[in-house]
Amino acid sequence: MSGSALRLLSTRLRQHRRAIGSRWRRLSAGRQALLTLAHLRVGHTYAQLAAGFGVGITTAYRYVTEAVELLADLAPTLTDAIRAAST
Repeated sequence: MSGSALRLLSTRLRQHRRAIGSRWRRLSAGRQALLTLAHLRVGHTYAQLAAGFGVGITTAYRYVTEAVELLADLAPTLTDAIRAAST
C-alpha cells in the first residue's frame, strides 16, 4: 500500500472528523486509514482487524465503512466518467 494513499485518506478522515465535530476516537485518523487500507488491500476480516488494532469488531466495521464512504466521495459520478471516456 502506498504512502500517498495513506496520507490522502488520513487527511480526509481528519477533515471529516473536524467537520462533524467528532469527539475522541479509539484510533487516530492515521490508524483508521491504515486499518481501512489493510482491509481493502489484504482482505482482512473485521475480527482480524479488530484484534490487530485493539478495537471491537463493530468499531472496525464502522471505521472501514466511514473511510470507504469518504473515498467514494472522491470518485467521479457515472455520468462524469462516461463523459470523460467518450471524449
